Amino acid sequence: MPVLIAVVVLVGMLCTLNLVLTLGVIKRLREHTEILGSVQGDPVRLEVGQEVGEFDTSTILGEPLMRDLLSGPILFGFFSPTCEPCRDKLPRFVEYARQQPGGRSSVIATVVGDADAAAEFVTELSQVAHVVVEDPEGAMGTALGIRAFPSVLQAERETDGRLVVVDDDVALGRPTSLSA
Repeated sequence: MPVLIAVVVLVGMLCTLNLVLTLGVIKRLREHTEILGSVQGDPVRLEVGQEVGEFDTSTILGEPLMRDLLSGPILFGFFSPTCEPCRDKLPRFVEYARQQPGGRSSVIATVVGDADAAAEFVTELSQVAHVVVEDPEGAMGTALGIRAFPSVLQAERETDGRLVVVDDDVALGRPTSLSA
């Protein structure tokens, strides 16, 4: 009988310890959920309806690139050579950009990172876009509020002349419209 009592007490203590540890894990999960909620609440790029900020930069070919020089719908793509999802999305972006009305003149691709590391991306993107290579705090990324890669946005001029985002997460699998 004393052995049975000892086993029941031991099992009770283990159940109590398990309950305490489970409550601790639940408390930590709630804290992490709050932290993740606050991080995800920050936009990772400009949202639909927001105006594209001022920028003044040059493409890899030395062409001047400024917000006020852009007209018509513009497709913006942002990639980083150190980002694995960027490598996966790059071929779809290139194919989508090929179908853009206005061709290469309506597509701007920005590669964020070291110029040597960006060479592979630049080669592929140069066929279909004006390409800019810049640091993480560069003019293009700042103007479009980019905080995550890859990011693909579409912007157009409003009737009042402002360049605003019309699509903040372009679906690259969808064909573009070829309307005049």
